[in-house]
Amino acid sequence: MARIMRSFGYAFRGLIFLFKGQPNAWIHLSAAIVVIVAGIVLDITLTEWLLVIVAMGSVFTAELFNTAIEEMVNRLSPEQHPVAGRIKDLAAGGVLLAAMTSAVIGIIIFLPKIL
Repeated sequence: MARIMRSFGYAFRGLIFLFKGQPNAWIHLSAAIVVIVAGIVLDITLTEWLLVIVAMGSVFTAELFNTAIEEMVNRLSPEQHPVAGRIKDLAAGGVLLAAMTSAVIGIIIFLPKIL
C-alpha cells in the first residue's frame, strides 16, 4: 500500500511541476474553467459533458507528455541539435493537435446553444 501511495505522490509532484513551470498549462486550465462554467450555464447534456471532459483530459495529458519529452531532450541534448529540435516540435505538435481537436468539440457542442 505504501508503494501505491508513493506512486500517487510522484504523479501529483509531476502535476505540480507542470503548473509551476509551464505557462501553457495555466492557459489550458483557464480555458477548462471557462468551458466548465459555460457547460453549467448552457446546461449541456451528460454525453456532451463526457466529450468535454475527455477533450480537456487529452489536452492536459498531451501537455504533460510534451513537458516530459522536453525535459528529457534538454537533459540528453543540452546543445542545440536538429534532431532534438524535431523531437520537441513533434511533442508540441501533439499538444496543438489535442487543443485544436478540443476546440472543434467545443464549437460543435457550444455554438448551437449560443446561437
